Amino acid sequence: MLSCLNISLNDILFQLKVSYQMPGLIEAIAARKIIMNSAREAGIQVDITSLQQAADSLRLANNLLKAEDTWAWLQKHHLTLEEFEQLAETNLLSAQLANHLFADKVEPFFYEHQLDYLAAVTYEVVLDDEDVACELFYALIEREISFQEVARKYIKNPELRRAGGYRGVRYRTNFPAEIAALVFAANPPQLLKPIVTSQGVHLLSVEEIIQPELNQQLHFKIMTDLFSAWLKEQIAEIEIVTQFEPDSSYSQTVPELLKLA
Repeated sequence: MLSCLNISLNDILFQLKVSYQMPGLIEAIAARKIIMNSAREAGIQVDITSLQQAADSLRLANNLLKAEDTWAWLQKHHLTLEEFEQLAETNLLSAQLANHLFADKVEPFFYEHQLDYLAAVTYEVVLDDEDVACELFYALIEREISFQEVARKYIKNPELRRAGGYRGVRYRTNFPAEIAALVFAANPPQLLKPIVTSQGVHLLSVEEIIQPELNQQLHFKIMTDLFSAWLKEQIAEIEIVTQFEPDSSYSQTVPELLKLA
């Protein structure tokens, strides 16, 4: 048994390649560089107070409440304190750039797409058999059984089963089109007739329809979505050139592999 195992940067790079993680990693690097360059061009600067707040938010997001927790986390992720500070700075610049680019576009976007932000509170059970779904629907209508009882019997996912099929608050865009049309035409509280889709037969109870309101949470979501779409466009428009030096330990095997093709 090995008492010590050395892992080099070449080993890490090779593993990223063979585990097919390089495209996502390269895109993340490109996104970070675009954010940094765009923030600099926009004249966005980071002050010490804001950077400290960003670092505190990063620690809180990772449940690093004590100094020793932070040091252990840094060691686990092979980060130096300076790199942690750079991470906090990138997060801060990303938020400030998003605000710079899209703060004044959120409200017009919201009103233009207002119907997409209708939300519904629903309970749902998805079945394989339409006849069973119809039987359960009429049993629910006649109050012979409760929705929670149906959920406990027919839902396989433990968490969803324990929640009685509760699916939470979902925007119109989170529902398949054929389901959304029926959900948002409902008069809550209302049990919908079984709906057949490619996923199965849906038994849906609509508890509440929530009218769209541009609150702080939705404002942040829209701005984040707009910024993410913009960032993807920027990545798609540039040519990404990678500069990797091939690992000589594998070069001799390549011709033999190619001969077998």
